[in-house]
Amino acid sequence: MRRTFVTRRGKALDFSVLGFGSATFGNLGRVFSEEECDATMARAWDAGLRTFDTAPLYGLGLSERRVGRNLRGRPRDEFLLSTKVGRLLVPGEPNGGIYVDTPRVKYIYDYSHDGVMRSFEESLARLGLDRVDILFVHDVDARSHGGREGSEARIRELMDRGGWRALDDLRRSGAVSAVGLGVNEWEPCARMLELADPDLFLLAGRYTLLEQAPLETLFPQCARAGAGIVIGGPYNSGVLAGKGTFDYAATPPDVAARAEALRAVCTAHGVELRAAALQFVAAHPLVVSVIPGAASAEEVDGNVALLDAAIPEALWRELKARDLLRADAPVPAAL
Repeated sequence: MRRTFVTRRGKALDFSVLGFGSATFGNLGRVFSEEECDATMARAWDAGLRTFDTAPLYGLGLSERRVGRNLRGRPRDEFLLSTKVGRLLVPGEPNGGIYVDTPRVKYIYDYSHDGVMRSFEESLARLGLDRVDILFVHDVDARSHGGREGSEARIRELMDRGGWRALDDLRRSGAVSAVGLGVNEWEPCARMLELADPDLFLLAGRYTLLEQAPLETLFPQCARAGAGIVIGGPYNSGVLAGKGTFDYAATPPDVAARAEALRAVCTAHGVELRAAALQFVAAHPLVVSVIPGAASAEEVDGNVALLDAAIPEALWRELKARDLLRADAPVPAAL
């Protein structure tokens, strides 16, 4: 299934609704072999996934190298590729946190004009490709910078030190087709719509079965501005997939209880919670693609099956009746 999005400059981008988030390829939580990554990417391609996302942060360059290696040689007009700017990789003690066995480099933040241009050029070199389609400014959010003031300071750096100008120049020249933010909070996206003209936002974990705040905040702004949404983290990093993590940390008791309530309703209707989680976020008209991660070829197959699973309309009605889902949330059409 494909969705076409038209950028601010009139470029039509053809997204696969189910895309591929490649954080796992950075050795997220454990070491992934080259063979595992190659098999996973091959299955994703064979399954029709054509939207791929990576970032310098993911394994401190490792994910970009693995994704690029697997996309080289593919017909370039058949896929969309996004990466991110805002972090430069420099020699030093690795600081990848949840990424293990990474290259011996560290990241530093740099949202300036020169930092953005250098990040873009170095990403192309790691990918081994001559272009990417979308550049997202990575992590100008409060959790990455110590609070809302820190987030605002990074956004001001982006605007005042030429970072956004660099992105706009790349967009105007055709070097990239679209630009925006890739963040774990909706607030920086709303702020950027006040300051600039982003095409797309990659919003991770903030529009899910557990959270729908953007319905009354960010999404109306996006609709007015013509900005699209790529959804990352549709399972809230694990809790909606039966794992004990929420936002890459232990799941708080209140979140676990709400997830269990969602699961109980899904089970009563013969639906897997993961299927409801994936199809729910894909149903919003602003969403152009959903990019869950996959650690294996089998997980790719699982995501494809979940997106295709039959879900009765009664499930969505009951979730709303039980106040487990906002009444105004768009839901998938009944099959």
